[in-house]
Amino acid sequence: MEMKKVEVLIIGGGPIGLACGIECEKAGLEYVILEKGVLTNSLFNYPVNMTFFSTSEKLEMGDVPFMSISHKPTRPEALEYYRRVTKKWKLKVNLYEEVKELQNNEGIFSVKTSKASYQAKNIIIATGFYDLPNLMKVPGEDLPKVTHYYKEPWPFIGQKILVVGAANSAVDVALETWRKGAEVTMVIKGEGIEANVKYWVKPDIDNRIKEGSIKAYTNSLVKEIRENEVVLDTPEGEVVLENDFVLAMTGYRPNFALLNQLGVTLSLDEKRQPCYDQTNQESNVPGVYLAGVVCGGLNTREFFIENSVVHAEHIIQHIKNKSN
Repeated sequence: MEMKKVEVLIIGGGPIGLACGIECEKAGLEYVILEKGVLTNSLFNYPVNMTFFSTSEKLEMGDVPFMSISHKPTRPEALEYYRRVTKKWKLKVNLYEEVKELQNNEGIFSVKTSKASYQAKNIIIATGFYDLPNLMKVPGEDLPKVTHYYKEPWPFIGQKILVVGAANSAVDVALETWRKGAEVTMVIKGEGIEANVKYWVKPDIDNRIKEGSIKAYTNSLVKEIRENEVVLDTPEGEVVLENDFVLAMTGYRPNFALLNQLGVTLSLDEKRQPCYDQTNQESNVPGVYLAGVVCGGLNTREFFIENSVVHAEHIIQHIKNKSN
């Protein structure tokens, strides 16, 4: 297999990976973006009817205007926007190419993927966190009726479903499926719906719970999942519910395996935050840079598209300065 050589290898073809590619184009650096799925794979896997919390202007990059019908764009509008960004800048993106192995050979990185081998002087990890769900680690979680992803409500018409979680994803799932005729129960680890849920949605879910249309067990956990039931651990004791589907909106985590292969140090606290220089995004491993939400470790609520696009500029400027 031929070894392809590049100055910069970018892992992740989401918005931040694309932003890094734009900066490489501006700087005249030889690069490639590797994406294991479709373009902006994480956005593609969002619920079909999802509306972004951010406004379209805040999601813009590369001097390409983001026009949307509402000031808060939808998933289809975002997918089309980043497609146009990729086309306008003629970004070198290899889709459906998954990174399998990474090695650091005295400052030169060897990368094996599902399709090719590369040698790079610099690596940018921009993998996001949406690909790896946080598991509940309970018996029955591997049953076919359990999913950590949600696309649309139609499969759940007339079904008894359990929604796990209390953040934006869980709230959207609960409301959408209930409105299409599902019998919805939520199990919430804390006292109630999280305070930072989208402001135009939170009153809706609070009212549906208050009126009893959607049942919610607070300060509760899933204890076991069975073929036709779920077992909850609640303050009042064990509760067994009839159940057809479990939608576990328990959040997601970064791909720590890639960071470990490269020797990136992670903090020892519960955040598992990678070590990096906030002025240039370079990790403790020279030549390995972190961009986007991967910088937060398990704290996935600190970084978003709008406050991470600037990472691309900082990284490429640092790479250019090293070359001079």
